[in-house]
Amino acid sequence: MFYWLSSLSEGGDMFNLFRYITFRAGAAFFTALVFGFLFGRPLINLLRRKQKKGQPIRDDGPQSHFSKAGTPTMGGLLILSAILVSTLLWARLDNPYIWIVLFVTYGFGLIGFADDYAKVTKQSVKGVSSRSRFLLGLAIAAVAGLAASLFHPPALTNQLAFPVFKNALLYLGYFFIPFAMIVIVGAANAVNLTDGLDGLAVMPVMIAAGTLGVIAYIVGNYNFTEYLGVHFVPGTGEILIFCAALIGGGLGFLWYNAPPAAVFMGDTGSLALGGALGAIAVATKHEIVLAIVGGLFVVEALSVIIQVAYFKRTGRRVFLMAPIHHHFEKKGWAEPQIVIRFWIISLILALIGLATLKVR
Repeated sequence: MFYWLSSLSEGGDMFNLFRYITFRAGAAFFTALVFGFLFGRPLINLLRRKQKKGQPIRDDGPQSHFSKAGTPTMGGLLILSAILVSTLLWARLDNPYIWIVLFVTYGFGLIGFADDYAKVTKQSVKGVSSRSRFLLGLAIAAVAGLAASLFHPPALTNQLAFPVFKNALLYLGYFFIPFAMIVIVGAANAVNLTDGLDGLAVMPVMIAAGTLGVIAYIVGNYNFTEYLGVHFVPGTGEILIFCAALIGGGLGFLWYNAPPAAVFMGDTGSLALGGALGAIAVATKHEIVLAIVGGLFVVEALSVIIQVAYFKRTGRRVFLMAPIHHHFEKKGWAEPQIVIRFWIISLILALIGLATLKVR
């Protein structure tokens, strides 16, 4: 919205600032952060009154989690509200990639909200059926993948770009849409599986969003892409504003989610934010890099897949408990120890992902 103030500029005045993505990204970050601080406590109080008993705790989970009984969920509403307000205020609303990412984020957010609502009202860990959530997620991802393919430049339409290898492209044709669906739905569910400890998921999501935001800004700038030898996707630079809003909203939420959490993100937040990461990767043609930057989420998801497959085949378990962060809990690691070490791993993976821009 505020971008249009740049039309009042005659050059060299304050209105000219609104032309710059970096200025608007910084403004979006602070807007979302202030929003989180202002509305965090009122939202938590509202959720506590409405939910009464809070999020149900799994009977087969770690014993330490029973002390969290009564903690309200759906805290992801705070992040999603902050992102929406900040993005609508500071992004160019004529940019198609902004709407693609918003569509995925709030589409998955609605799925997560329905799941959380079912769990809270029934006081059961079983919410909306996994089949329904999966099919709805695929439908949202299909629309986003199709839209992205329509707006990508002709030279990149339905192509899979590879990091490190300069100008390496694989034409997927009609298979690009199913591929985009796998990326988006996979990212959403991987973040959802990671969200099992206080603050565990939100910081790696912010780190990944910051990394993808930088990538989006670079691939949307012709001069940067020429220098680095990466593919130019005009218009994606605006996604940096969404990512900045996500980081600001995430920090506002983390203020209340830091151990011991006053509120849980819930599927409302984890599915939405994971879907957003997948949508950004598809929009910027950096799907493979997402697997590096979000490597923590990949490992969490793989630990569940391996555990289930191995147990069905042998009747035994590879991990003490899956996802893998529960395995370390069972081994005696303290919750803050696991969370901070996973944050460090996420930061390292983000730096490796950024390095792929230069290594060609």
